[in-house]
Amino acid sequence: MRGADGTRLRAWSNGGDGVPVLLCNGLGAPPAAWPGITGRDSGFRVVTWAHRGLSGSERPADRSRVRVEDHADDARAVLDAYDLPSATVVGWSLGVNVAFELALEQRSRVRSLLAVAGVPGGSFSAMFAPYGVPRRLRAPVGRLSSRLLPVFGPLLPVVVASLPPWHELLTPAGVAGPAREATHPAALQRVLHEFSRHDWRWYRHLALAVAEHAPLDVASVRCPVAFVAGRHDTLVDLADVRAAARSVPGARLRTLAGTHFVPLQYPEVMREELQGLVAREGRQPRTRPPT
Repeated sequence: MRGADGTRLRAWSNGGDGVPVLLCNGLGAPPAAWPGITGRDSGFRVVTWAHRGLSGSERPADRSRVRVEDHADDARAVLDAYDLPSATVVGWSLGVNVAFELALEQRSRVRSLLAVAGVPGGSFSAMFAPYGVPRRLRAPVGRLSSRLLPVFGPLLPVVVASLPPWHELLTPAGVAGPAREATHPAALQRVLHEFSRHDWRWYRHLALAVAEHAPLDVASVRCPVAFVAGRHDTLVDLADVRAAARSVPGARLRTLAGTHFVPLQYPEVMREELQGLVAREGRQPRTRPPT
């Protein structure tokens, strides 16, 4: 398929016949990271795409066309390519930014929204909270970490993101999420293999563009919304996820004993939350009384 600027993108579908689901994945993550919903017999017709310059998608002719807004344009192009007027939208990590951009810009295309391990904009300001990094330093530290990606190698960032903070590594709660990844070895192997193939200089370019995405005002979002967050996520501040959930009328928040890789650690929960959102579609969310 082609994006709005003509960039050739690799799209993907599970070939299912169920409820249409648009997956706005984490940066560079394959569909295999979502074993609970991407199977052909899952009851969902899942469509997604590979980010610009990764996993078979071309790099844009204009290197600057890698903003979150450009990814949102690609999300719309995926819906058009599969002739879907609207879909239930799932976002993970960067995909949460993309999903909310789509919900704000073209709300008729988003039936409901599942936001997993991410916040609607300002992502770099939410990073490294479990390590005690002050908020004013999080964005600079996040940019520095992104710039060092080619030095670290292709797999280390993924391993770090799937582990709790160092001071929780040996606690029962801290290992609960990572231990669950071992129960899905085939999916985990495909995820690691996909990340090992990325050009990490280009990946760094994409990651740094995310840092420029400002926090979104999501109070006007009226479709059903659910947030899911890992209590041991080193990349997303749980307090920021709570604040985002409070700002969306009728949104629910579910926290799990997991890390940034909760879609792989809790696939059955992802499926359950998605089914719950589908059941709520078409209903007006309740608004909270003023406080």
